[in-house]
Amino acid sequence: MRVVILPSELKASNFAANIIGKFISEKEKAVLGLATGSSTVLTYEALIKKYEQREISFKTVTTFNLDEYMGLHPDHPQSYRHYMNSNLFNHIDINYKNVFIPECFDDDYVTSCENYESTIKRHGGIDIQVLGIGTNGHIGFNEPTSSLNSRTRVKTLTQNTIENNSRFFKDNETQPSLAITMGIGTIMEAKQILLLGLGKHKSQAVAEIIEGPVSSFFPGSILQLHKNVIVVVDKHAASDLKLYDYYIHTEKMHQAYTCK
Repeated sequence: MRVVILPSELKASNFAANIIGKFISEKEKAVLGLATGSSTVLTYEALIKKYEQREISFKTVTTFNLDEYMGLHPDHPQSYRHYMNSNLFNHIDINYKNVFIPECFDDDYVTSCENYESTIKRHGGIDIQVLGIGTNGHIGFNEPTSSLNSRTRVKTLTQNTIENNSRFFKDNETQPSLAITMGIGTIMEAKQILLLGLGKHKSQAVAEIIEGPVSSFFPGSILQLHKNVIVVVDKHAASDLKLYDYYIHTEKMHQAYTCK
């Protein structure tokens, strides 16, 4: 696991965008796994800027989102399709036929989830999976005690997750308590994983996924077993890491050896 600690949320987000942008520019028909939430907003802004400056094109890129709330229409302001359109897709040259989000409109959730898995495989798997991290350790909507080998399915959200996301909903809105999410097993099949952790409120979660034991009680800890993970954090999100100085040093060594 490569741990990159940067001075600010903006620098961390730009670093992540550079990794994604470089990959898109080098590989035709790149397949990206995308996340939503506050941690990815600045990264998507940086990718839009790269597109506007003609550094990259998304014409041949295919995307798969991690999750979506159950029961929300795609046009609902808090649906993750709406989030992706507003924060990225509407500002780049992506072909919307190549955009996939785990939705279900006919109540056949099992088939919808199986089809999502099949579609990922049909596209050759995910090249880079972008992740955030919940304060309770969830990745996607894989809540604590989720099977570490799980596939795309419907999950019940914890009260912690519901409370953390309540700020996005109006007081009179019914907030979903169910979501469709890629499974942990699905996420772990990505060729590379890029996790963003931003802000002091994520510091404990960041410490657990990097330095804690691997446990279904903290789902993000499974990333320790993936062979190609980059965790990008700002200094505040990294503040609870026991080996903070070591990660700074190892990244300097990485840059020295790879940038010659």
